Amino acid sequence: MQLPTTPAADWITSRDALEQWLVALPAHASLDLDTEFMRRNTFYPQLALLQLGWQGRYALVDPLAFDIGDALRPQLGQGDIITVMHSASEDLEALAPLLPGGPRQLFDTQIAAAFVGMGLGISYRALVAELVGAELDKGETRSDWMQRPLTESQRAYATLDVVYLAPVHEQLAERLIQRDRSAWHAEDCERLKRRACFREGDPQPQQGFRGAAEWQPAQQARLRRILLWRDQTARQLDRPRPWLLEDALAMNLAQQPPLNAADLEQRSRGQRALRSPQRTELFDLLALPISDDEIAATASIPGTPQADAKKALAAMKDQVDALAVELDLPAGLLCPRKVLEEYVVTHRWPDFLEGWRRDQLHDRLARLLPG
Repeated sequence: MQLPTTPAADWITSRDALEQWLVALPAHASLDLDTEFMRRNTFYPQLALLQLGWQGRYALVDPLAFDIGDALRPQLGQGDIITVMHSASEDLEALAPLLPGGPRQLFDTQIAAAFVGMGLGISYRALVAELVGAELDKGETRSDWMQRPLTESQRAYATLDVVYLAPVHEQLAERLIQRDRSAWHAEDCERLKRRACFREGDPQPQQGFRGAAEWQPAQQARLRRILLWRDQTARQLDRPRPWLLEDALAMNLAQQPPLNAADLEQRSRGQRALRSPQRTELFDLLALPISDDEIAATASIPGTPQADAKKALAAMKDQVDALAVELDLPAGLLCPRKVLEEYVVTHRWPDFLEGWRRDQLHDRLARLLPG
């Protein structure tokens, strides 16, 4: 397997320089893009570096030096350039403040690889090895990308992350056409953009806590109240949610609200971002009674399928597996098991199964719902 040679890359620290680099791109160019970001101590990812590549030209853009959004939005957010990325979810989230809505046209190579029979969730390193025959070094994966200046090793690593996107994109795009999967891939890329760039919190976060599915409605409503507060406060403080309240503590407080402020302080020791003002705010929130309106506004938490629902789940899984073989797609790409569980329990068609998946699956699955 060939060892990659790192080409030269422009180090860009001003808006004018970035605009000059981008102006050379034709209207329908395929721009290779990657990011480096840090997310150890913050709620929001901190964009540390933007890597660009086009026809053998490469650039490392320093977002700590200037606001890169004004230069990116006209061509990536509004123009016809195809932005090629690998496993773009977290990169899009890091770019969201600068590029709301993400690139207008996104080609995600990890999603494309799944559609052409290369497996679900393949890494960029494995994809490059398979399609290009080059082995990438991952030695800088946990590097400090906020430091300046970057080391030569960091710059080389960052540049190579976009060097091979062009040949990977070219091969995957051709295979998508051969399999008539280009439209499906484009739809999933749009779905990825909407999910990654959505900056608001989940209005029903308690639905992810399946351990609370059998709780009383008032307890589920209190859990929702706690989780909504945690999300809002974590955003305001720009700190990870678990630093305010770990999941286990949130569930414990929902079931057994603190008797007094001292009780809350005792039970919440060790929460790194839960300072006195936040603790007081949380205690006041928990002291409020649960109203009928709040219970009505709280979506029920889907439980584990039982009895007839469990049999229906097994039958649906068989249908998904059979169709996946027929379409030559990973079953997890077509319909993950947790989505089937949600459907069986709630009887509501999942958002995940809209679009091309509805066309393929609705009639097969709807008839299997338990009465």
